[in-house]
Amino acid sequence: MLTFLGVGAFSMLFMGFPFVVILLALALLLTLIFVPDFNLMIVVQQVVHGFLPPALLCVPMFILAAEIVTRGEAGDRLINLVKAYLGHLPGGIPICTTAACVLFGSVSGSTQATVAAIGRPFRPLLLQSGYSSSFSLALIINASDIAWLIPPSIGLIVYGVANSTSIGQLFLAGIGPGVLIFVMFSIFCFFYSKFKKIGTIPSVSWHERWDATRKGGLLLGFPIIILGGIYTGIFSPTEASAASVAYALFLEGVVYRKLSIKHLRDALLFTGVITAVCFILVGGGQILSYILSYLQIPQAIMPLIFGPDPSALKVIVIINIAYFVGCMFMGPVVLIFVLSPIFLPYVAQAGVNHVLLGTLVTLQGAIGSATPPFGCDIFSAQMIFRRPYFEIIRETPVFVFILLLVAVTIVAFPDIALFLPSQAFGLR
Repeated sequence: MLTFLGVGAFSMLFMGFPFVVILLALALLLTLIFVPDFNLMIVVQQVVHGFLPPALLCVPMFILAAEIVTRGEAGDRLINLVKAYLGHLPGGIPICTTAACVLFGSVSGSTQATVAAIGRPFRPLLLQSGYSSSFSLALIINASDIAWLIPPSIGLIVYGVANSTSIGQLFLAGIGPGVLIFVMFSIFCFFYSKFKKIGTIPSVSWHERWDATRKGGLLLGFPIIILGGIYTGIFSPTEASAASVAYALFLEGVVYRKLSIKHLRDALLFTGVITAVCFILVGGGQILSYILSYLQIPQAIMPLIFGPDPSALKVIVIINIAYFVGCMFMGPVVLIFVLSPIFLPYVAQAGVNHVLLGTLVTLQGAIGSATPPFGCDIFSAQMIFRRPYFEIIRETPVFVFILLLVAVTIVAFPDIALFLPSQAFGLR
């Protein structure tokens, strides 16, 4: 049965089938071949069941807010803001790229949206500064991973829905790892630029920095609204997503006055398409997980992997390895829905903190998004920048190594993720 799953999935991947088709096809084939009397109406019910959690309403709202900002004036102001403060440092443009991914990630929560929004303006700047095309592309797709960790991370929302974990706590837990990635990427870019003897851009005056802050500082309102609203009790996470859309409309339509009816229509259409794809993946993951459990495949394999009495560290390491390898081949949203029910009994048995585990799983999903052979951000970069596959992945290994080092650091020092939730919620 496992051989059938593996051969079927890889065959359809290499034949170019969309991943949604692969998911649903595998679920249907498993039932038709191994359980021919299975009621197929249950398949439909499980797919629909995957869409029902109210927290998933956050996803289209945050995507729409990011789209409104991307199509308006805020993107250029964001670039000028980070360049004013960081551009003159050794490795300044790569550091600015990473900082821009952090700031845009605090609006979008999506790695692919961040690749598009930050990659388009910053890749030419990186090339003009003397960085190779491979380095520029690798940096963009890996720095975009930060968007999956800091609020309003779509990955953390999906994990919270799949595992009944507080999205508010997960949002706070993602901040520390996101900042750590930014710091480690910045240190690497600093020494890389020194080693390659790539020059810096001229420093700007404090008057120019103040002007850039005045013009772009309103973007910082997004994390303030999202986090401040949730943790003061004004908003639920779902209401915070609606507030972020309202703020984006206010910013682009009233303050900057760059939002036209056409831009708004295009943003709504794009949000609809992306949301449909995301929710179909969620539904596909839900039914595949259900079928695997119905056929008792996890019950046959998991005891051999975990043993009779696994420690919390062993459970965390195995789950991290499973997600790291799995996300190289499968979208992280799908994998979270497929694997979460399988691992849940062992997580409960070992007493693993769900918020810590959610942060690590989301980090592995982010890493997998930019890791060969099938990381989704790699193919997004191919479509956006029209560059060959091997050019995009050539310099990704060093960034993947840094991200894995971040994961190891969080396992060794869990307070990196848990400090803020513990202060806000008394989490242990």
